[in-house]
Amino acid sequence: MPATYMGFPHDRRFMLFNVAQGKHMAVAYFTEMCLFTTAFSPESGPDAKVVVTYTKDHVFDHPDQKVSPEPLEVPLNPDTAGRDEVEITMHSSPCIGYDMGEKYNRWFSERFGYEVKLLYIGANPRKVLGNMPPNAAASRPAQESSSNSWLGSITSTATSLVRAVTGAGESESEGIDEGLSFADVAPYLVISTKSWENATRRLPENEEMDISKFRPNIIVEGAEEEFEEDFWAEIVIGDGAEDGSAGGAKIVLTQNCARCNSLNVDYATGKVGEGESGKILKKLQSDRRVDLGAKWSPVFGRYGFLARVPEGKSAAEIKVGDEVKIVRRNSERTRFEWPNLSTN
Repeated sequence: MPATYMGFPHDRRFMLFNVAQGKHMAVAYFTEMCLFTTAFSPESGPDAKVVVTYTKDHVFDHPDQKVSPEPLEVPLNPDTAGRDEVEITMHSSPCIGYDMGEKYNRWFSERFGYEVKLLYIGANPRKVLGNMPPNAAASRPAQESSSNSWLGSITSTATSLVRAVTGAGESESEGIDEGLSFADVAPYLVISTKSWENATRRLPENEEMDISKFRPNIIVEGAEEEFEEDFWAEIVIGDGAEDGSAGGAKIVLTQNCARCNSLNVDYATGKVGEGESGKILKKLQSDRRVDLGAKWSPVFGRYGFLARVPEGKSAAEIKVGDEVKIVRRNSERTRFEWPNLSTN
């Protein structure tokens, strides 16, 4: 899969917008958003589409108001010419979104039960703020090279471990900041299956934590310790990524990800879970409030930026099963800083 400075193709390029409230929608506040599923058909090319399916047969929270089961097909590369523009400020970082139009807005509004717009970001990146940009992370004196990096593998689900001890790579890469899509604060979010297993153990024996609730776009397996990614400063994925001579990707990890109420949402009901899974945020708060810049929120995962693409190419290439090497670690945890998000 191509990895660009703005993230993976089509990742976080669309947004739902609540018209009455004049704000972007996120599952932490609009829990019913999880009742929609998506699939590419096809994934690439001029006719690439994302097919959106609503998993209920009625308006959310109104079982007597039935809706059509017909899915919605949305072009992944829409022409923005002539589309209405909507000003958005997401986490204090403003941009312009393109209104996809009445057909798409009506389909979503009928299912939510209130007026919603589907917006596309186009070529309007948001600014990276605070100490999240990779150049800010690279100048931090706390970073050091690892003397005992390990090799893991990138995965989309929990599969067999691939691990080996290796010597440290040396890198002072600052990463590249070309702005943000509708991703919260960074293009990439990395978690490990080892830490996910820790979250699952906090639930009853017959329950498994839904890994998709952590919203990662890179999942690494092979970590020796739970939450060791808190200290990762730089990873390389695939062959040739360290010196840029071949495919693969080098990613600078700048800050840890502070978690919110979205972890508690039951994807079957579109509401906060009623069982132990609906308390997972509190369970993580017991020992994972480890970032002084987000002192009320548990940390899970790490935000990152692509450092470079191979010479002569527009994207790095990574795939499930690629080896992942931790080439630089921080000697202490980073402290998250972002206007109106971080704590003093």
